Amino acid sequence: MDFGIAVATAADSWKVAQRAEELGFSHAWFYDTQMLSADCFVAMGAAAVNTKKIRLGTGVLVPSNRIAPVAANALATLNQLAPGRIDFGVGTGFTARRAMGFGAMKVADMETYIAQVYALLRRETVDFEMEGQKKKIRFLNPDLPLFNTKDPIALHLSAFGPRTRDLTAKLKAGWIDFVSNVTHGVKEVTDMREAWTKAGHAVGDLQATAFALGCVLQDGEPADSERAMAQAGPRAAVMLHRAADEAMLGFKPGTTAMPTRQRPEVEGYLELAKGFEPKDAPYLNNHRGHLMFVKPEERKFVTADLIKMTSWTATESELKQRIGTLRDAGYTQFTIQIVPGQEKAIEDWGKIAKAFA
Repeated sequence: MDFGIAVATAADSWKVAQRAEELGFSHAWFYDTQMLSADCFVAMGAAAVNTKKIRLGTGVLVPSNRIAPVAANALATLNQLAPGRIDFGVGTGFTARRAMGFGAMKVADMETYIAQVYALLRRETVDFEMEGQKKKIRFLNPDLPLFNTKDPIALHLSAFGPRTRDLTAKLKAGWIDFVSNVTHGVKEVTDMREAWTKAGHAVGDLQATAFALGCVLQDGEPADSERAMAQAGPRAAVMLHRAADEAMLGFKPGTTAMPTRQRPEVEGYLELAKGFEPKDAPYLNNHRGHLMFVKPEERKFVTADLIKMTSWTATESELKQRIGTLRDAGYTQFTIQIVPGQEKAIEDWGKIAKAFA
């Protein structure tokens, strides 16, 4: 089983990627969440020239936020710096769109976008629409050593629902799932494997990646310790943010891992969220710190119970058992997010990764 790291991208995230490589991690995924974190392609470029083996991926890019020719150009540029080590992770958008007040984009539009990006990378001429006009575009200088369109760039889809799982299978892409706990993860990979085999693929060909946040607890350490709150609390807070989005902006309900509205933590946060300013853009306050830190005002709602429910927070031995269950269920990679300011946590997860090497 492969182990990866994910980062809420910083300009110097190459340092974490470099240490991950030294510890034997196979992948480093960079969040593409404008206005929340740094630009992923800038950070990945620095990582590309400061690493030798680790794969570097967008985790994930949202099509509406980067037009296809720009994305293809950026991917090809990275591929020149780290030939054959680049992964194109893409999704319909949760954080990157909700932080601007928008819901997920249409799956059909994402499929069109992916087709355009890969056609461009194959040096084909593509009909591209912008500002109500259709124009033919392609790489104009593909033979100059400016970028690399020759080495393959692997596709991975962030897919939480049946339509995106079906598209993942249709495109024979890698699959990314944000997993809160074992029960949720096993159900999700079972559904994905079903879609995969229905599309006519051998189940052994599925590359399934579980994204997670968590904290490797010391014996007797509570799940809401200062360290656990910093490393795993942001994942629990995301569940609160999601609930507020759905209540205030009318977005569709989230995944099965979403805590019920009846939970006191959720209800308490929703009451707090009613006072978010500005009134016409509550998402600005709601998503501040998203997957990076727990805001002081939401701290009392991020309880030990919610952290345990939504993240991989347990002792080393327990985490090994849980991740082993995911592996046996069909996941081929476990990726842990390294929270800003908590970079030392990679050492704890590196020990766990060694057990699965």
